[in-house]
Parts: sequence; structure tokens; C-alpha cells
Amino acid sequence: MTAARLCDAEISGASVGSRELWFKPKKIKGGKVEAEIGTAGSIPMLIMTVLPICAFAEETVNLRVSKGGTDVSHSPTINYLRLVLLPTLRRMGIKAHLTIHKYGYYPKGMGEVTLSVEPCSSLEPLSLENFGRIKDIRGVSVCTFLADRKVAERQATTANDLLKEKGHMANIQIINDRSNPLQKGSSLVLYAETGTGAILGADAIGELRKTSEAVGREAAEKFCAEISAMPTVDVHLADMLVPYVALAKAKSVYLTRTVSDHLDTNIWLAEKLLNVKFSVKKANGLYRVEKVSQE
Repeated sequence: MTAARLCDAEISGASVGSRELWFKPKKIKGGKVEAEIGTAGSIPMLIMTVLPICAFAEETVNLRVSKGGTDVSHSPTINYLRLVLLPTLRRMGIKAHLTIHKYGYYPKGMGEVTLSVEPCSSLEPLSLENFGRIKDIRGVSVCTFLADRKVAERQATTANDLLKEKGHMANIQIINDRSNPLQKGSSLVLYAETGTGAILGADAIGELRKTSEAVGREAAEKFCAEISAMPTVDVHLADMLVPYVALAKAKSVYLTRTVSDHLDTNIWLAEKLLNVKFSVKKANGLYRVEKVSQE
């Protein structure tokens, strides 16, 4: 429904149990749009759905999403989007900014963010073929109404202890958040920028009966798996970028350490819908993802 409001679309079949959905978009006007999830459903997933639409609006889009989950299972954390996805998309000409008003977690959600996206007439191709050298490793460790247990600090300390074993050190920002008194929770994102402009990240969320140390260890292990392989995008960013490189006119290319089911599916769908062609080839232990043509 949020996508429909953004482009004044005519829709039918948008009901539980429906086997068909008809979506007929009109002009993407932009402006202020409100969306309310009402559960701990993922705010980042909603943003990833509508961001390609927002980028081509006639005027700046200010989308406020409320009563949802910012950091929940089976979804990137909101800070991963803010610190990894959006900076990478700026290379392609998309100027988008996220403001986090309230963090939200399972089961109550109640998170709230604003996404601001400036109009983009066309997308620049993305060329990331060399990992280069790591310039900086940073992170954000956040907990909401768990400062008394030092959850954010413990997540960060455990992550840095593991990174040190691998010869790395991260500058991790500690956020003892008090924005959402209705739902406690935590998350940690780690990200690195290289000399070639590549940004790679990994994240983890706190859950019931999951220790802060387990969160820190999980994020650090996933992050180390990425940077040790020396790709130019991490495994999750690889599939998130597909719609954007498909819409860019010229050839784009990047390297990932593995081909996930999401990457496979996104490429298949982009080729069907947008009449483009992708090539995925393995070389030197990495997979080279290239949008090779606009048919």
C-alpha cells in the first residue's frame, strides 16, 4: 500500500488469500508519505521495497514509517541500511538519508524512522572490481532500555576482542537508547570502507535468551568472513544492489564471496521485468556479478 501511495497506483487483489495482485502505477509525485506497519514487521524491508520508487519521484520524498521493527530477524538492521546500503547507492546518484526516531524490536515493534530521498533523473553505473585496502572499520552497538546491563558495551567489547584476534580493530559507537519504552532490544552492525570505495558490513540482533556476547560474536564472525574473502560488496548488499544496477543504463560490476538464493532470485526477476542481462562468473574465489546489457 505504501508503494501504491507513492505512485498513485491502481491495485486489486491485495487481500489475504489472493493469488493475483494487479498493480498499475501512475506518476511518482513524491512529497510527504506516512506508513504504519502496526506489528514488529521489518521497517528496513519496507524501505528496500519502496526506495527504487522514491528515487524517481518528481520531488523529494519524505517517508515516515511508524510502529514497526527496525532491528528484527530475517532482515537487515536499520543501521546496516543507513551505513552500508545508502552510502553505496550514493555512488549511483541516489541521495537518501535515514533518521531513526525510535528503535523497534520483536515482538511489539513500535519503531519509527524517516526516509528522505531526493529526485534522481538517472542512475550511474556501479563499478567495484577491486577490494583495495581497508581504510577504516567502524560499528554501531545500540541497546534500548538495557543500559543498566551494559548490553551495548558488552556487544562491542566481544566484537572487538574477536576482531583483534584477526588483526583488526573497530571504532564502535555505543548508543544507550531510550527512544522506545515499550520494547527493549539491541543490535550491532560492523562495516568497513576500503580505499577503492567499497563498503562491506555485517550485523546481528539481540533476542530473548541470547547473550550480548553472542550478538557481538555473531556480528564479528560474519564481518570477518566478508573482509577475509576481499569482495567489493558483502553477501547481503550483493542482492540488494540488483534492482539499481538493472535500472542503470550502462554496465555495472561488483564482486561477492557467494551467490545467495536472494541474489539468484533478484537477478532472475530483474531480467524478466526489465529486459536486462546479468552475468555471474566465479574467478579467484569470488563471484563477479555484472549487468552486461540492456536488451
